[in-house]
Amino acid sequence: MDENRGDENRDGENRGSGIRGTAGGTASVPLSVLDLVTVGQGRTATQALRTSVDIAKLAESRGFHRFWVAEHHSMPGVASSSPAVILAHLAAHTERIRLGSGGVMLPNHAPLVIAEQFGTLEAMAPGRVDLGLGRAPGTDGATAAALRRTDRLNEGADDFPQQLAELTRFLDDDFPDGHPYARIHAVPGPVQATSPGGVQSPGRPPVWLLGSSGFSARLAGVLGLPFAFAHHFSSRNTVPALDLYRESFKPSAVLDAPYALIGVAALAADDEREARRQVLTGALSMVRLRTGRPGLVPSPEEAEAHDFSPMEREFVDGWLKDIVHGTADEVRSGLDDLAKRTGADELMITANAHGGEARLRSYELIADAYGLPKAV
Repeated sequence: MDENRGDENRDGENRGSGIRGTAGGTASVPLSVLDLVTVGQGRTATQALRTSVDIAKLAESRGFHRFWVAEHHSMPGVASSSPAVILAHLAAHTERIRLGSGGVMLPNHAPLVIAEQFGTLEAMAPGRVDLGLGRAPGTDGATAAALRRTDRLNEGADDFPQQLAELTRFLDDDFPDGHPYARIHAVPGPVQATSPGGVQSPGRPPVWLLGSSGFSARLAGVLGLPFAFAHHFSSRNTVPALDLYRESFKPSAVLDAPYALIGVAALAADDEREARRQVLTGALSMVRLRTGRPGLVPSPEEAEAHDFSPMEREFVDGWLKDIVHGTADEVRSGLDDLAKRTGADELMITANAHGGEARLRSYELIADAYGLPKAV
């Protein structure tokens, strides 16, 4: 069986198809990549997107399981406002690796639009598209209001389960008779198979729920869906959320057992000092974001020269504790410890730094540390 297609359960149904990965090399769990399409000072969005393609091609050639991008808005240093557009571009430059969203922020969009976008992606890259969904805005409140054309932001988050149910109906094209949307179809989608002379792939992107707290963990468990937790910016909630997911889990047509990945900030370099220089750029970028001054990712030189206030230094020290960084062996040890401590089924690594060269080098070093296959 193709390892990217998951495992068959006891009764022969292919549950978990496209979800469960296979660990490569000496890794204890599958390794994947989360890319934020970061834009550093002196760089353009065009260069950042080219780097994302390079990282995706590297990840594919070295046996990483999947490559996700995440929806963000109004952040100069993060050029991933349109995941579906970026994924279409990545699909044109890759052949095997799974591609997906980590995630699309469902309250920002009409469910039908997301179903159409990801149905199109599935048609472009059959059998290797993931649809990860979050309920946060992926930005500040004012930008969220502009996106949603409303200032009632809590309403969108509270309606998330209903929005998810509607999106799933569009993806499966199975609104019941009498429903106002029963005659509406997401195209490309299953309706094409039922049209006269129609032929349509039976597959559709698996839905993942994303979260940084317990809400989506519980919902994913109750619905029997795979769950992705944002450990890279909510590390204190990781173990409680994963425990809640596993305790809440009910077998479904999608999964017969829980499957959880965690996003991990990790960066490897040829020596410890260089790794520290690189991750400090992301830490300074976060300081500015958290204090309402989002900008491009600063250079290592600027980050080293920055005069951090005591409050900023406290934040940076705490932030860096949650980033696995150092030499390749140090990063491998840190990732192994994290996988063991959390029981995560998959690690999704995000390497945030000023330049694309450092990020590419990091993924190469991590692949080497785990003995992942080299491109022939």
